[in-house]
Amino acid sequence: MSEIQSLFEQGSEWLPWLTEKSISIVAGILILFVGKWLARRIADWLEKRMLASKVDKAVAGFSSSILYALMFAAVVLMALGQIGIQTTSFIAILGAAGLAVGLALQGSLSNFASGVLMILLRPFKAGDFVEVAGQMGTVDRIELFHTYMKTLDNRSVILPNSSVMDDTIINYSAQSTRRLDLTIGISYDADIRQARDLMKNILDNEERVLPDPAYMIFVSELADSSVNFSVRIWVKSSDLLQFKSDFLEKVKYTFDENGVGIPYPQMDVHLSKAD
Repeated sequence: MSEIQSLFEQGSEWLPWLTEKSISIVAGILILFVGKWLARRIADWLEKRMLASKVDKAVAGFSSSILYALMFAAVVLMALGQIGIQTTSFIAILGAAGLAVGLALQGSLSNFASGVLMILLRPFKAGDFVEVAGQMGTVDRIELFHTYMKTLDNRSVILPNSSVMDDTIINYSAQSTRRLDLTIGISYDADIRQARDLMKNILDNEERVLPDPAYMIFVSELADSSVNFSVRIWVKSSDLLQFKSDFLEKVKYTFDENGVGIPYPQMDVHLSKAD
């Protein structure tokens, strides 16, 4: 009987401690989940406010990602402190482990550093049409480790930031105007002056052609099967692709209507009969 009573007395001594620890653990879990939810809401709110203030979408997305990461780290430390873990020593342990983890995650750290450089150097912004790392599309957003793009056929492309910064970046939207360079060939039987005048007439009646700098049309090559013209036209960047298609179509129809031949590669073979 005395042994049973002793167990009850020991249990009564442990019960307050267990109750306190249970409450601390539950409170820590609540802090973790509520803090994570709150951090996400604050980061999203910041991004919306920055976008409403006409801040570039890429900068807004990158800033909200950093804010969320910092707030979530603070929430984790608060949750651990609530449970009873000494966060000071925990931070020291994290710092020691951080070096080893950093060496193991060099790629991720490189992506983060490249993301910071892209925000600072601004080689492009959200909405720009770029070609980078073998991909061509419109920049959607820049986050901590990745850059998001949408291609012309509406595919989502996710590129590591380091691969973007380490590659050649062609920003087609950086300038408001661009020069379109075309090569148009005519047959050797066609009249060069007539072909040039027909192309000039098309360009003179095209509103999308910019007057300054003026367009240029000149013979650039006497090729194997054709006389080649180089045509250099300045247009707005937003008009480039559609104008190119329309101009080539008009040239084809106009040449056909006026008897100007557009040759295809061919070879003349001469046979001689031996004595």
